[in-house]
Amino acid sequence: MRHSEFHRTERIGWLRAAVLGANDGIVSTASLVIGVAAAAGDRDAILIAGIAGLVAGAMSMAAGEYVSVYSQADTERADLEREKKELEEDPEGELAELTGIYIDRGLSPGLAKQVAEELTAGDKLAAHARDELGLTEELKARPVQAAVFSALSFAAGALIPLALAWGFTGGWLIYIVGGGSLISLALLGALAARTGGADPVRGAARVAFWGAAAMIVTALVGKIFGTTVG
Repeated sequence: MRHSEFHRTERIGWLRAAVLGANDGIVSTASLVIGVAAAAGDRDAILIAGIAGLVAGAMSMAAGEYVSVYSQADTERADLEREKKELEEDPEGELAELTGIYIDRGLSPGLAKQVAEELTAGDKLAAHARDELGLTEELKARPVQAAVFSALSFAAGALIPLALAWGFTGGWLIYIVGGGSLISLALLGALAARTGGADPVRGAARVAFWGAAAMIVTALVGKIFGTTVG
C-alpha cells in the first residue's frame, strides 16, 4: 500500500524562487520609488524609475536563478555520472558502501545488507542517488522553472509599489508606498512561512523588518543626494 502522507519538501524549489522573487520585487521597486521621491523627483520620473526597475529586476532575477540553479544541475549530473561509472566498475564495493550507510542509520548488518540488495535489485543508480548522494526527484534542480518563477514573482511583487505610486501623488506618496509595501511584505512572509510549515508571525516580522530597513536607507540616500544636487 502506497502511503499518502503530505510533505512540504516538494515545494522547496518553486517556493524559494517565488518568495525570493516577490520579496525582491516589492523591496527593490518600493525602495527605488521612495528614493526618487525623496530626491524630489516628479511623478513621471518616479514612475519611469519604477517601471525600469521592474523590467531590469525581473530579467536579472531570471538570469541569476537560471545560472545558479543550472550550476547545481550540472553538479548533480556529474555526481550521477560518477556514481554510474562506479556501479559499473565495482558493484560489490558500491553495495558494501550502501550497506554501510544503512548500518550508520541504525540497521543491523544483516538487515542493512538485505535492504541494500533489495533496493538495488531494480534501479541501482536511483537507490545510490537517493541514499548516498541525497538526490531525489522532489529536490532536483530545475533551472528553467526557477528562472520563470523568479521573473514572474519579481514582476508581481514590483507591481504593488508601482501601482501605489501611480495612484497617489504629493507628499503622501512616500508613506503610502512604504506602508503598502510593508503590509504586502508581511503578508508575503506569513504566507511563505505557512506554506513551508513555519511560524507565520515570525516569517512576517522578518521580511517586514528587512524591507523597512531597505526603504529607510534608500529614502535617506535620495534625500541627501536630492538636497545636494538641488
